[in-house]
Amino acid sequence: MLFENWKENLEPLIDKYKGRKHPLNYNNTYQLLIMVILSAQDSDANINNITIPFFEKFPNLESISNSSIEEITPYFKKVKNYPTKTIWIFELAKLLKTDNNIPTNLTELIDLKGIGRKSANVILRETNQKAEGIIVDLHVIRVVPRIGLTPKYEDGNKIEKLLIQQLPYEIWNEIGMAFSFLGREICRPTNPKCDDCPINIHCNYFKNLNQ
Repeated sequence: MLFENWKENLEPLIDKYKGRKHPLNYNNTYQLLIMVILSAQDSDANINNITIPFFEKFPNLESISNSSIEEITPYFKKVKNYPTKTIWIFELAKLLKTDNNIPTNLTELIDLKGIGRKSANVILRETNQKAEGIIVDLHVIRVVPRIGLTPKYEDGNKIEKLLIQQLPYEIWNEIGMAFSFLGREICRPTNPKCDDCPINIHCNYFKNLNQ
């Protein structure tokens, strides 16, 4: 399949999920920033649950910076790798001081501890900033090799680099999250619902099933 056809081929997928909010249940950029740090190697559902009391107590970065690591740690004890993440969040709050100082570009976001390219791309997409990359989470890492867009890699940065090379810039902001929702809802690790997939006619996995 020619790479230049992918924009047209992926349109049904983008149409299905365009503009849908990320599953992290945030209300503002501050909450999203904290939640993406906590969600690494953990579930969105768990983070949505444990951050409710945390955000009631700490409604902004300033409130965290005026507290202590000892004060915020109990809120995160059910989060995977919570000691390290707690330190990252506290140091980030001390560095930025106020919510208005949260970066709105990829370079400055990934300079923050606990924020990689995936998290930065999520923040940019969810806050309607200009795309500087493509969201590649665990779902995307599984889905795009199945479709045939990339070889199979465990490294999300490798997958992202290939997608950036192959896909037109105008769909970067939506396509990563669309792939992620596809992986969550239809293109499951086992027993994928291929008949429900809006792009199955362009998918290598689906074609192989029907040979």
